[in-house]
Amino acid sequence: MFTKFLNTQTKSISFASLILAASYFFSALLGLFRDHLLAGQFGAGNELDVYYAAFTIPDFIALILVFGAISSAIIPIFSSYLVNSEDEAWQYASNLFNIFLVCLIAICLIFIVFAPLGVALIAPGFSPEKREMTVTLMRIMFLSPIILGISNIVSGILQVFKRFLVTALAPLMYNLGIIGGIIFFVPRFGLVGLAFGVVLGGLLHLLIQIPAFLYSGFKYRLLFNFNHAGVMKTLTLMLPRSLGLGAGQLNAIATTAIASTLASGSIAVFSLANNLSGMMVNAFAVSLSTAVFPAMALAYSKDHTKDFEKKFSSAFLQIIFFTVPVAVLLFILRAQIARIVWGSGKFDWIDTRLAAAALGVFSIGLCAQGLIFILSKTFYAAHNTKIPAMASVATVALNIALSFLFVWLLAGHGVFYALMQLVLRLEGIDNISVLGLPLAFSIAGIAEALLLSWLLYKKFKVFRLRAMADSLYKIALAGILTAATAFLARQILVSYHIINLQTFLGVFFQLVFAGIVGMACYIGMAFLLKSPELETIRESFFRGGKGKIH
Repeated sequence: MFTKFLNTQTKSISFASLILAASYFFSALLGLFRDHLLAGQFGAGNELDVYYAAFTIPDFIALILVFGAISSAIIPIFSSYLVNSEDEAWQYASNLFNIFLVCLIAICLIFIVFAPLGVALIAPGFSPEKREMTVTLMRIMFLSPIILGISNIVSGILQVFKRFLVTALAPLMYNLGIIGGIIFFVPRFGLVGLAFGVVLGGLLHLLIQIPAFLYSGFKYRLLFNFNHAGVMKTLTLMLPRSLGLGAGQLNAIATTAIASTLASGSIAVFSLANNLSGMMVNAFAVSLSTAVFPAMALAYSKDHTKDFEKKFSSAFLQIIFFTVPVAVLLFILRAQIARIVWGSGKFDWIDTRLAAAALGVFSIGLCAQGLIFILSKTFYAAHNTKIPAMASVATVALNIALSFLFVWLLAGHGVFYALMQLVLRLEGIDNISVLGLPLAFSIAGIAEALLLSWLLYKKFKVFRLRAMADSLYKIALAGILTAATAFLARQILVSYHIINLQTFLGVFFQLVFAGIVGMACYIGMAFLLKSPELETIRESFFRGGKGKIH
């Protein structure tokens, strides 16, 4: 029964995206619980700084070697083999598994040996004691890219077979592993227990997908042929994408390095707020982009140009439709979210206010971050990985430059410092330099989304401008009214002394009430304005998952 459930195939793109969105939502809840435990257990201090710094290089390896290949190469190439011969498709998969496994093990072993040098580069502001602990955690965490590397190749192939349900469950298992590490390993092993939790999460991520993968017809062969045409094409396509992702991770490394020179806990504040913002992007933008990508790749391979354009255009607008209200509510309710998610245990009031402010700044670029996924995947579906890679490199350069600029401006206590304090309500907190990092990230993300949109329009003419302008007008109007409504709902509860904001339940009720009122306003306005994006969602729910991305 359970195996049959895991093997479920998803027949439509909209329903697949809803399954993925639901999974990402539950994964986000687990992620919030994970971060709640981390914040309460360690606070925004040295321990969490070490934990997040230790993540950077293992993440770098996993992204450039595996995620780049999956998003840009494995899905379209495996799809093209599958159209002609299932046997050839599985030969390609086996060859790829073996090559990636050997490469991942070799590279991770090298980085394990040279971990002290890596830590010196990513955290120059750390004390010798913090560096030593970071090295220990990082060496354990290098098991994770090997496991997640294989697991994500499995995920990519399962998506070709439209088995989105089981691939959507994998991130939940990953978070459960880390939560298990916090609850069971940290009391026994201390901070090192977090690293063991990360490895456990990777194992669970892989194991949950194995039954469905075998059921899909996987036939393993002991092949190791770099000259295989599919492998060569995979490497050709993934190199530019890996360059782009590598640039993005270099940006994360640069951000960590800058934050390590600021006040203790700066890495933790930035990372916690970035995690929560990223969860929102994953829940809506990544889920939809992941669901539509195989269909776009197939449409392009069959030269169905109009179908390719329609799928992109609809997915682009749906991402905006979903992320605008989320961004608005994150900004309006940032303090309430921060108090509920992080404001406990060793995470003190100043930490909470700084994290809330960082979350508000991240929300400015949330919609743009979501659009980057669908814009990049549209290029990948058309077997073009160079343009997104070049855009990513340019954006990273901008991000790093802006990070230095904004941190410097905020350290100077001038007009810019006063403006940020006023807008984000940070009176009484002297050191807010860390907020320069999310501000740079958001502005650079907006620049990248605009650049990719322009390049995509120049190359493929996929934007249906008149229809898009109408939808964007409706979404913008609904978003503005949502902001006003949520703000009023938040203030009414305080003005009439309906709740006690000194209690957890009072803050939680304020968050839920204002959030529900805001979302009700957004959905109501979308209904009154006859938003086509809302109609697509309605069809997906009420027609048994047969709604389509038009």
